Amino acid sequence: MEISGKTGLTGLIGSPISHSISPKMHNLAFQALGLDYVYLAFDVGQSDLAKVVYGLQEIGVKGYNVTMPCKVKIREYMDELTPASQLAGACNTVILRDGRMIGHTTDGEGFMRSVADYGHDIIGKKMTLLGAGGAATAIISQASLDGVSEIDIFRRKRPEVFKQTLAFAGRVQERTGCTVRVYPFDDIEQMRKSIAESAILVNATSVGMAPRAEACPIPDVSLLHPGLVVYDIVYNPRHTRLCEMAEKAGCPAYNGLSMMLFQGAASFKCWTGEEMPVELIKDKIINS
Repeated sequence: MEISGKTGLTGLIGSPISHSISPKMHNLAFQALGLDYVYLAFDVGQSDLAKVVYGLQEIGVKGYNVTMPCKVKIREYMDELTPASQLAGACNTVILRDGRMIGHTTDGEGFMRSVADYGHDIIGKKMTLLGAGGAATAIISQASLDGVSEIDIFRRKRPEVFKQTLAFAGRVQERTGCTVRVYPFDDIEQMRKSIAESAILVNATSVGMAPRAEACPIPDVSLLHPGLVVYDIVYNPRHTRLCEMAEKAGCPAYNGLSMMLFQGAASFKCWTGEEMPVELIKDKIINS
């Protein structure tokens, strides 16, 4: 890759960031298509977010991705939010256009494309989802728009954030017709019942992510049933405790790498107008 005076800057902000495979993915795609862009990762916490956002705007970046813990707060600094970002209440992609910052989310699209790419049809079926952060709300929003019939959300019952999740569930249900319920994370019997009725269980929390890879968002394997699709959006480690538990229960289990690929592909198109060569990325990075 050659850097020129015209090279377009894209990248990723969030913290921690050193484990991200996004730079490898995007830079390989730029090279494959002969595009004069580069993608870098910047470790940015919420306390420095405003300075970084306006600084990136000033230097004329083409766009960038946003990861934890900045996906919700960054919306405050956008000039415009897309309908997907408005519904999800989160932003993982910033597009710079005519000097304006547009907040978008591709997480939900990436998740739904990933599930379909693995050969599973969850349209018209029930989902149980653990967590209610930026990635979770994007997944819920897109799944409900695409036709998932019911979603049970489990989140920790801190009064203010639980109230916000209830309000979010109401907005999604009103807009899409999908039945969305919210339960406390520690209601294990309700979680057991929800999972038993579901076609897919999604962990959208950071539980099980390195360096705390020994953690698992569910207490034991008895909550799972054969044929249930288990999807853990964590991808570091690639094989989480939840995925290990799922395989013992006879469930197909997936980590978040494929979601990362497809959400990245959607962001890539927003910035460049080109389709990311996803089969190349799968071969060289995702499946290597």
